[in-house]
Amino acid sequence: MQAYQILLLVLAYFVVLIFISFLTNKSGSNSEFFQANKQSPWYLVAFGMIGASLSGVTFISIPGTVAFSSFSYFQVVLGYTIGYAVISLVLLPLYYRLNLTSIYTYLDTRFGNRAYKTGASYFILSRIVGASFRLFLVANVLQLIVFDALGIPYYATVSITILLIWLYTFRSGIKTIVWTDTLQTLFMLIALGISIYFISDALQIEDLWSYLGTHDNFKIFFFEDYKSSDFFFKQFISGMFIAIVMTGLDQDMMQKNLTCRTLKDAQKNIFWFTLVLTVVNFLFLLLGLLLTDYADLIGITETRDDLFPAVATSGVLGIAVAVTFILGLIAAAYSSADSALTSLTTSVSIDILNIQERYSEASQTKVRKYIHILISFVLIGVMMVFKYAIEDKSVINKLFEFAGYTYGPLLGLYAFGLFTKWRVKDYWIPLVAIISPVLSYVISSLSLSYLNFEFGFFILILNGLLTFLGLILIRGQKYESTSV
Repeated sequence: MQAYQILLLVLAYFVVLIFISFLTNKSGSNSEFFQANKQSPWYLVAFGMIGASLSGVTFISIPGTVAFSSFSYFQVVLGYTIGYAVISLVLLPLYYRLNLTSIYTYLDTRFGNRAYKTGASYFILSRIVGASFRLFLVANVLQLIVFDALGIPYYATVSITILLIWLYTFRSGIKTIVWTDTLQTLFMLIALGISIYFISDALQIEDLWSYLGTHDNFKIFFFEDYKSSDFFFKQFISGMFIAIVMTGLDQDMMQKNLTCRTLKDAQKNIFWFTLVLTVVNFLFLLLGLLLTDYADLIGITETRDDLFPAVATSGVLGIAVAVTFILGLIAAAYSSADSALTSLTTSVSIDILNIQERYSEASQTKVRKYIHILISFVLIGVMMVFKYAIEDKSVINKLFEFAGYTYGPLLGLYAFGLFTKWRVKDYWIPLVAIISPVLSYVISSLSLSYLNFEFGFFILILNGLLTFLGLILIRGQKYESTSV
């Protein structure tokens, strides 16, 4: 495809999203922006969450990992299923019982204001970096195949990207996103299916499952080396905790769940979302295997995050693959980025600025809109930093590595709050939340240098454990009597 054709396709896609925003826009109130008036159908939330969970990172990075680590990532995915069960049975009942808009309000109720601000701050840091990682990956691809050819610089690509997201989220927020995420997930899954079909046909594979079962690079479970980051129990347990923190303790993902009408609807959403997400992740790994073989066949040398874009846009598989790849790519990117922009606006508005108590209702809407614009500029700035700071390592690994350090304190705080009845000295909590990630990094580095032991995604659990132990050290003498 020519650069201008891809550009027209991207613009047409955004016209559709803006049209959906227009249809879903009612009052533009804060209740609509933050909670969609608690009227979202659970099945739409479940389907849309698939796209938000996968994002552009999964769409591009997961297929690119197969050549180097086979299907080991699926061990993490299997761990997700346990994590999502914990979310459904433990966290969602808590959030619905307390009728939360921001899930970090729980920390205020359980520990105090400093714990509340610490938890919200770690989410804001995590989500800004996470969303920027995802958008950075996709912006690089669009820059390579579209904007470089048109002479448009990278900073303009990034700015236009964020502006388009702002246009369809600034008024109705999460209410619009529940619907746009549904459309974007559909595009992503269509791209996945068409890519598998055409590459299988090009490789002349008659029985896909027989091909998979006899392939030398098809291996899911790794029990041989406990020091390796691919070791099964490291990956499985890490996957469980990654799901808990990056979904259950993440305002972005939980904000969608809290728009469901009832707790039972939200739990049905999590059940079906888990089932479909597991299957889809396996299909992305299968796609990675096919892509690797096909690239070898036709002489494409790109690897990791460059593999899928190189094959899809080479033209050898036809226009259908190229078009659906572009649609799937932008759908994968924006299904996570738009909700991130909205959830960051929610957290800064409610958790940091406390606008519901400090401002009148009319002023709340104005402040929320200003914050929405400010967060947009922050995302642009962080993406520009990534452009010059990130090397060629797979983005999926960097994302989970960073999440281990930023979500670890949240894991420790919520675990301590839910499974103990101790009070803590609230003014020490920010210090514990800072020391824990630093100690985690030191321990991880020393274990790799002297023991050749890779923590990998397991760093999240170490970080959460250190936070938990730190909270024990600052606990008070009295026991918590509240029911939360």
